[in-house]
Amino acid sequence: MSQPFNIDSSHPMPLYAQLERTIRFAIATGRLQAGEQLPTVRQLAVELCINANTVAKVYSELERAGLLETRRGVGTFVSNVSPEEDARENRERQLGTLVDRFVAEAGAHGFSVDDLIEHLQSRRKKEMRKNG
Repeated sequence: MSQPFNIDSSHPMPLYAQLERTIRFAIATGRLQAGEQLPTVRQLAVELCINANTVAKVYSELERAGLLETRRGVGTFVSNVSPEEDARENRERQLGTLVDRFVAEAGAHGFSVDDLIEHLQSRRKKEMRKNG
């Protein structure tokens, strides 16, 4: 991998969410290709100055999502994903990224998830009356 992943410790989004989003984006944009090896947990933790458990958690989540695969004693690699799965997962990933950013930014302003849900439900009702 030519350049390290970028993490901003001053951003309100948790570090693991930033790292997960960055790796997902690198895979979606082709910066990380199927079969390409990622840095070890320890290497990436040192490069990013974050806890190794954070990196391990992200790798584990992405492995559960089918984007990465760990080969015992060899390392962690980008898995092969079919174009149809990739398109669906990419759309879900984009929405997840937007929601993560929205929740983090709202949280930085003192709003809870319940506040957001209440406001979104109210907004939905207004939209339904306007369009219906």
